[in-house]
Amino acid sequence: MRIAELARRSGAKVSTVRFYERRKLLPVPLRSSNGYRLYDAQDVRRVRFLRRGQELGFTLNELAGFVALSDRSRDGVVLAGEVRERGAAKVVEIDARIEDLRRMRQALVGVLDAPCVEPGAVCPVVAALAGGE
Repeated sequence: MRIAELARRSGAKVSTVRFYERRKLLPVPLRSSNGYRLYDAQDVRRVRFLRRGQELGFTLNELAGFVALSDRSRDGVVLAGEVRERGAAKVVEIDARIEDLRRMRQALVGVLDAPCVEPGAVCPVVAALAGGE
């Protein structure tokens, strides 16, 4: 399939696919005799993975690490400890984000109950984002 079809099937923009290629998150595509890039279902899965990973808060560097890990696992050179270590580090980061979201939620509920309109008081939303009480 051509790049426009890959973009359509994966829900990405053509410019996003090209960006992933420049970042080497997608393998260099084959070219047709007339120079068009050619992709397959594996490329669709990879672009969907990259987009969803970004939506979930993974950085492109982290996603590149997972892509490399996946590629190496197909070659049989990935150690189970390496996967576990990366996963455990991400769980710690996710837990910290969940705690931040809980504080933010609590602050927003507080605003709904008692809006921050006192001139001298710190707004609970601002306090939550700043890591305060």
